[in-house]
Amino acid sequence: MNMTQNTKKHGIRLLITGGVFAALFALWTALILTVDVEPVGAAGSRIGLASLNVPFHERIGVHMFLYTLTDWLGLVPILVCMVFGVIGLAQLIGRRSLFRVDVDILLLGAYYVLVIAAYLIFERLPINVRPIPIDGRTEPSYPSSTTLLVLTVMPTLCFEAHRRLRNAALLCLLDSFAAAFSLFMVIGRTAAGVHWLSDIIGSVLLSAGLYLLFRGCVILADGKNKRKGR
Repeated sequence: MNMTQNTKKHGIRLLITGGVFAALFALWTALILTVDVEPVGAAGSRIGLASLNVPFHERIGVHMFLYTLTDWLGLVPILVCMVFGVIGLAQLIGRRSLFRVDVDILLLGAYYVLVIAAYLIFERLPINVRPIPIDGRTEPSYPSSTTLLVLTVMPTLCFEAHRRLRNAALLCLLDSFAAAFSLFMVIGRTAAGVHWLSDIIGSVLLSAGLYLLFRGCVILADGKNKRKGR
């Protein structure tokens, strides 16, 4: 079996795994909408999987410092998106054609748009609302948008860095930073008490699905380019 065939199979496996996570997210969302739905949220809002969510929330409490800190740190993945946006823009200007921009950068842009679309859709379709009002308002909380942003963007920092950099020490540093930052943000957002546990789990499932689908598309595009001799 040649390298191109291996690349294609790897890409297809990633797409299938991403699809499985996306299906798990859809199933998890359906469970939240239909199982153990009780009026236990802010202003009496109805919350699914109440027997899981309410005891967990009561146990951890609310920590507004963590909420504010993780909100501000949410700017880090936005900065990562901007860096790749600048790379794409520089290639577009320098090569004078959208079709000459690296295909992984084009796919990355489409991926980021998809993440934003997912956020906007769930802002309009509130599955759950936060356990507590924020600034006197009840807000949608499913899936956790900050968790979604971090877990969809930070892996792309590592993925693209490994494609473009050759400095092993720098790559190790970036990998360690992305992993530690992502772990801190997920734990911090969970411990802040401004989301139900099911909101965090939903974000993890959706993020994994979207990222694996993106990575699979890039791997398949790499194989296609190899077959064309590019």
